[in-house]
Amino acid sequence: MIVIMRQHTPQKEIDALTNALVSKGVQVNPVIGEDLTILGLVGDTSRIDQDWVEANRNVLRVMHVAEPYKKANKMFHPEPSVIEIEGRKVGGNSPLALMAGPCSVESEEQICSIAESVKKSGANFLRGGAFKPRTSPYAFQGLRYQGLELLKEAKAKTGMPIVTEIMSPYDIETFVENVDVIQVGARNMQNFDLLRELGKTRKPILLKRGLSATIEEWLMSAEYIMAGGNNQIILCERGIRTFETFTRNTLDLSAIPAVKHQSHLPVVVDPSHASGKWWMVHPLARAAVAVGADGLIIEVHNDPANALCDGQQSIKPASFEELVQELKSIAHAVGRGI
Repeated sequence: MIVIMRQHTPQKEIDALTNALVSKGVQVNPVIGEDLTILGLVGDTSRIDQDWVEANRNVLRVMHVAEPYKKANKMFHPEPSVIEIEGRKVGGNSPLALMAGPCSVESEEQICSIAESVKKSGANFLRGGAFKPRTSPYAFQGLRYQGLELLKEAKAKTGMPIVTEIMSPYDIETFVENVDVIQVGARNMQNFDLLRELGKTRKPILLKRGLSATIEEWLMSAEYIMAGGNNQIILCERGIRTFETFTRNTLDLSAIPAVKHQSHLPVVVDPSHASGKWWMVHPLARAAVAVGADGLIIEVHNDPANALCDGQQSIKPASFEELVQELKSIAHAVGRGI
């Protein structure tokens, strides 16, 4: 349920109605806008008499929310959310977030050289895998805690915030201390125990869409985190599993405007995992920006042929620099900067 207050309602009147609603067993989430104040009600609203609410002279109207997700719903938060990370903003009208780096951290020289290169080209976040979920138990699983330390060294040299994937709830304390954006991978999108624990943190979360997840399921996973009090969520479309076998996954570009229609959360796109092919990264990245993505997360490796993980979908630093130049005119056309 959404309660829309009249313009210029005194704060004491808003507080009085909020307290009355809370006394009826619901949680009230106020959203203060330039023109309107909205009270979003979460919980069992069946006990709330709509006529009783509308009888309050300060209430403009009451609306019911059909979707199961509430805090992630645009009705609860009409203005786009902007997530700020060490002075960099993601969402709203902010410049595009460009997250770049290798699929997996392999060595100090590798991660630091790539970090310096992509920063020079325009990246503002460093992505790199320390813990790697792999389909095969025999594949390279990442350097784990050593990888986190190497990411921190790269950050120290470049100043770029770290984006890296978490695998287990047991590592949350370590990630909170050492990572700037905690990535939840596609395979963990519905790991509800992990999501609940991340909701107790106040770290920005990059939530990737599951392999076969609907948009509603994706937003419900965001709701799990937000229900715990953490509203700093960036959604990531990374391709979904379809009948097509030519590409690794199928990039769902329609998900970007769909999510923006339903939710206030920012959305970035991962063209590397979506296609699984390095030569598709450029056109898919361009398309993602054109359709309204708030940023991109791109795999960049200095020697893809010998990469320990996903070399076939990684572009080289020089190619990343070319891509950033290509994106500038598209970003400008849709009212965004780089």
